[in-house]
Amino acid sequence: MTPHPYNERLGFRTGDKGTHTSRTMMLVELTALLNACPRDCSRAAYVSAAVEENALGKQTAATRKLTVQRLSELYCIDPAEPLFRILRYLWNRDQEGRPLIALLCALARDPLLRATSAAVLEMRAGEELSRQSMTNAVRHQVADRLNDATLDKVVRNASSSWAQSGHLDGRVRKFRRKVRVTPGALTYALILGFLQGIRGARLFESEWTQVLDASPGELRPIAMEAKRLGYLDLKIAGEIVELGFSTLLTNKELIESRGTH
Repeated sequence: MTPHPYNERLGFRTGDKGTHTSRTMMLVELTALLNACPRDCSRAAYVSAAVEENALGKQTAATRKLTVQRLSELYCIDPAEPLFRILRYLWNRDQEGRPLIALLCALARDPLLRATSAAVLEMRAGEELSRQSMTNAVRHQVADRLNDATLDKVVRNASSSWAQSGHLDGRVRKFRRKVRVTPGALTYALILGFLQGIRGARLFESEWTQVLDASPGELRPIAMEAKRLGYLDLKIAGEIVELGFSTLLTNKELIESRGTH
């Protein structure tokens, strides 16, 4: 596939740095924070819940502040940012899809985690994870910027994140497992591609939909269910596919996404 740009104005992050040098995708902490706050609250309210009210159960104020900082790196934690606003919208409506939705956002936000994608997604179901293949993938991304100890930590953290999302199973030795796609997770994957400037049927073949372990043909009926639920706009006529997100994206975001071509 032709690579598409990551528009940092829409929340994507690029480069050779990432949160996985010190943390996993932090699904437990994200869940606790979202459970503690109403859907329409401000960024300040999320920070207050984490730091002042200790919604994450951390022992010290410094740890609370650091944790919400790391969550912000992975998920924005700001309703003004489309990646977080849409995550929060789907989070409330698709409980089963939450691990995949969180992973997709973390992949968009953390280049180090994104670098490990092929090492996991190209595995067959039941195959054991090769830590070396993941190490090589991250090393290719960062060149010599990380020492061996930090690189090893990135690999451990990334392996844990892929286990939290359901792609890997096992504590010490990890094995590939096929995930189940939900309408909310598919919607989030499609919208990430849309924000990159991808349109039409190619949205079912993006790097984001590859995370869902399903072919374009398998994804189309799920997209129809997402349409029924009001998550997206969809018209299919043979090989012609029109996909849009009039309920989830603002006019400004729609214009910005067209500018990524």
